[in-house]
Amino acid sequence: MSLIYALVARGGTVLAAHSADKRDFSQATQAILSKIPPNNSKLTYVWEQYLFHYISEGGLTFLVMADDAVGRRMPFAFLGELQQQFTTKYPPDVIYAAGDDGLDEFDPEIGRLMHQFSTSPPPDALNQARQDLAQVKDIMVQNVEQILSRGERIELLVDKTDTMAGQAWAFRRGARSVRRQQFWRNQKIMLLSVAVGILLLYVFIAQFCGAGLNHCTS
Repeated sequence: MSLIYALVARGGTVLAAHSADKRDFSQATQAILSKIPPNNSKLTYVWEQYLFHYISEGGLTFLVMADDAVGRRMPFAFLGELQQQFTTKYPPDVIYAAGDDGLDEFDPEIGRLMHQFSTSPPPDALNQARQDLAQVKDIMVQNVEQILSRGERIELLVDKTDTMAGQAWAFRRGARSVRRQQFWRNQKIMLLSVAVGILLLYVFIAQFCGAGLNHCTS
């Protein structure tokens, strides 16, 4: 089956989910959910031979796990339809009041959509997904293969960006400090050079005019 596991979550709270596989993917999905930024985003994770695709919008996350051979167009078409069906059925007050598996009555609908898109996805949904993928530039692919097996935390691009920004700020601050030090060092060298030049000029003139320059004055 092309689509293996799908869920709807609010933050780290899984409201509804369906799996077409007996294996437990909760560790992977919880790790991904914990790292999804609060802003609206679309992202694809690569783990072994699977792809985790998600759409995060308005505090809700729609995630699906699929075979890598499927690509991204069909899974994102599925996520778009899943988002529309879920938000149409449940008003915001019901969604934000539900706890873990609080909307598990929606599980069969997730399973139905997974089967539909795995066997015969609607052409309109695929065309819309193609347009969305062509327009949206923030859909990135992150490789998390073997990260979960070592128990390490998944680092999103936003985390790396923050780290790089901090390093760049520290570098600029260090560069300004070095420039200031170099400026004052150059000033000291210039003053010392002027003093040495005056001293040498005095010595040269003193050879003809005497130490007090009296001879030249007379």
